[in-house]
Amino acid sequence: MKSIKSVCIYCGSKPGNQSIYTEGAFVLGKALAANGIRLVYGGGTIGIMGVVSNAAREHGGEVLGVIPEFLVQTDAVGKLDDNHIVTRNMHERKQIMFEQSDAFIALPGGIGTLEEIVEIMTWAQMKQHAKPMIFANFDGYWKPMIALLEHMNEEGFLRPERSAQPLFIDDPEKIVFTLKNLDQG
Repeated sequence: MKSIKSVCIYCGSKPGNQSIYTEGAFVLGKALAANGIRLVYGGGTIGIMGVVSNAAREHGGEVLGVIPEFLVQTDAVGKLDDNHIVTRNMHERKQIMFEQSDAFIALPGGIGTLEEIVEIMTWAQMKQHAKPMIFANFDGYWKPMIALLEHMNEEGFLRPERSAQPLFIDDPEKIVFTLKNLDQG
């Protein structure tokens, strides 16, 4: 497997109702920086997005924000620095994030987070990549997704080779450890 040097994180531009979501994002951002893994993310400065990117930056990590121009003027984005790419639209944003990343992690988030990680899973199922996919299941946030995937499988809608099989990890400290172990193998 290719060495994991850059990880795309999909996450919410809101902090959510549980402090464990932002605490987990902070721990993950710090761990990525400590392990020399670049963070690629949606470019926002608030919510979980802001927490994970600030944690990585504050601990010496490399961060790349990718944001569509229509979001640049919103409340979700502060002053952009040189570590941002501004795209024409969401499709271009997602393509760049995919190309710049060796693995994908979905932290707690909303519809956008879900849509982005499901698209990556779809691409894996269609054999467009074999990059690791992880759901950061802080406080069981992604339990409904686990149940949905199990249901899809039981009903015969998932391919038997399970190429789109993501990992679900509850502990933010174990995510980077898991990526490094996958890297070995």
